[in-house]
Amino acid sequence: MPEVATEIPTQDKEKESMPTMGFLDHLEELRKRVIYCILFVAVGFFVCWGYADRIYGVMQRPIMMALRNHHLPETLVYLNPTEPFNLYLKVAALAGLFLTCPFVLYQVWLFVAPGLYRNEKRYVAPFLFSTVALFVLGGYFGYRIVYPAALDFLINYGSRFQPMITIAEYTQLFLTIILGMGLIFEMPILIFFLSLMGIVSAGFMWKNFRYSILVIFVIAAIVTPTTDILNMCIFAAPMILLYLVSIGVAWLVHPQQRAARREKKA
Repeated sequence: MPEVATEIPTQDKEKESMPTMGFLDHLEELRKRVIYCILFVAVGFFVCWGYADRIYGVMQRPIMMALRNHHLPETLVYLNPTEPFNLYLKVAALAGLFLTCPFVLYQVWLFVAPGLYRNEKRYVAPFLFSTVALFVLGGYFGYRIVYPAALDFLINYGSRFQPMITIAEYTQLFLTIILGMGLIFEMPILIFFLSLMGIVSAGFMWKNFRYSILVIFVIAAIVTPTTDILNMCIFAAPMILLYLVSIGVAWLVHPQQRAARREKKA
C-alpha cells in the first residue's frame, strides 16, 4: 500500500524549529552577551580616545554658534582641574559606544534570537540596519534641530546676565538631548518586538491614538530642557510621526496578521 505524504502545517513547522532554553541557560547566555558588549565598547573607547578633542570640537559647535549669535564670548569654563580629563573620558566612551553599536546590537539580537521562530530570524539584517539608522537619525535630528533651538531660547531668556557655562554642565545637557532623541527614534523597534510577541497590535495602537498623543506631549514636556511650547512641539512632532510608523510595523509583524496572510496565500 503506497504511503500517503502528509504535509506538516507551516505553524507546526515553526513550532518544531523553535528551540527551548532553561532559566540558567538564559542567564549564562545573557552573561556571555554582556561580556562581549563590554569588550566591544572598550575597544571602541580606546580607538576614539586619540580623537576625543576633535570629537568634542564637534559637540561644542551648537553652543559656540548660539553664543556668537547673541554676541557673547565663545568660551566654556571649568571649575575643577580634573573636569577636562573626565570630559574626554566621557566623550571617548560615548563615541566608542556609537562606533561599536552595530556589534552591540548584534549581541542583543543573538540573545533574543533563540526565542524566535526560524522564519523570524531572517529579520537580523533589517533589525541591525534600522536600529542603527534610527538611533543615528534621532541623534542627528537632536544635534541639528532640537539642541540649537533649545540653546538659542535659553541664552536669549537669560540675556541680561553674563553666562559662565561649564564644560561639565554643557556636556551633560548635550548627552541628555542627543541620547534622548536617539532613544525616542527607536520607538518602531520597540513596537516591532512587542508586536512580534503579541503584546500590542495595530488596532490597539490606532484605537488609543488620542491618548498616545497626550502621553507623547507629556514625555516631550519632561525631556525638553526649556519651558516654551515651540521646543516641546519640536520634540513631539517626530514622536507622533514615529508612532504612526509603528502602527504600520505592528500590523506587519503581529501574529494574527501573519496568520491571516498565511491563510490567504493557502
